[in-house]
Amino acid sequence: MKKLMNRAEDFIPEMLEGLYAAHGDQITYADDKPTCLVSCHKKENKVAIVTGGGSGHLPLFLGYVGDGMLDGCAIGGIFQSPSADDMLTVTKAVEAGKGVLYILGNYNGDKYNFKMAGEMADMEYDIETASVIAGDDVASGPVPEPGEVGIRRGVAGIFFVYKCAGAAADEGMSLEEVKAIAERASHNVRTMGVALSPCTVPRVGKPSFTIAEDEMELGMGIHGEPGIKRCKLMSANEVVDEMLGKILPDLPFAAGDEVAVLVNGLGATPLEEQYLVYGCVSKRLKEKQLNVHRTYVGEFATSLEMAGLSISIFKLDDELKRLLDKPANTPFFKQF
Repeated sequence: MKKLMNRAEDFIPEMLEGLYAAHGDQITYADDKPTCLVSCHKKENKVAIVTGGGSGHLPLFLGYVGDGMLDGCAIGGIFQSPSADDMLTVTKAVEAGKGVLYILGNYNGDKYNFKMAGEMADMEYDIETASVIAGDDVASGPVPEPGEVGIRRGVAGIFFVYKCAGAAADEGMSLEEVKAIAERASHNVRTMGVALSPCTVPRVGKPSFTIAEDEMELGMGIHGEPGIKRCKLMSANEVVDEMLGKILPDLPFAAGDEVAVLVNGLGATPLEEQYLVYGCVSKRLKEKQLNVHRTYVGEFATSLEMAGLSISIFKLDDELKRLLDKPANTPFFKQF
């Protein structure tokens, strides 16, 4: 294992120390708990938006706390859920008069602890909360039934949910309205990933899985969860065809739809490769008569130093398009 660190057990605390030192004008933490991030610029009389999850995915989750997106975030150890107590601490710190919306990925620890935090916020502090659970990974399960969460994992596509919900909250919408926006955004995004190499959790000290030099795994999750197919390395065009072949029929997307596209690096994939892949995606979408309104390329939800990437396609309507276009300013994402 080769990592720039001191002691493995200090990896997350020291990362957070550096994060606050670099971005102290935008983020701070609540109740002397560095794992409870909140925005420095609290706005009153708005719905507050909180997320949370395990570390190891920067800029997800904590990198999106800031103007126009999230108000707070609780994080746990690498690939470990934050505690319900930390989630409650963040909830209390960010509540601004109109309730708190939790947006989280579809992982059991996160769901259980956020549910507990919401119940405590209601009973002990009279804070109204609501939750939206994102599950955009088409490789991780069947399409959920209407009104159900299903078993699909939440991955990089949650970025679009944060962006639209954050803009809606900034406009002064009610908790019910912001939740409806987040649910619609979550329903309209589909993602699939491909992994070329494993990652190493510092306190474990060895790769999370093994994969041959001439292999890739289609559909692998951001914690190393098994994908749908391990195969020999394919060309970028072939990879894109495989991934879009799963993504596009799933909603489904149809000719004439307006979309936003996210090509997300998993931590060790050069931007050159990401843009090469986006070039392939752009051609395929044009062939399908899908109109790309916005494109995002870079690292939005990583898995430490895993090589690979994911593709997310977000179907837009007039309101989601307007909200997506709104400005945002966080330590890891800026749009003006």
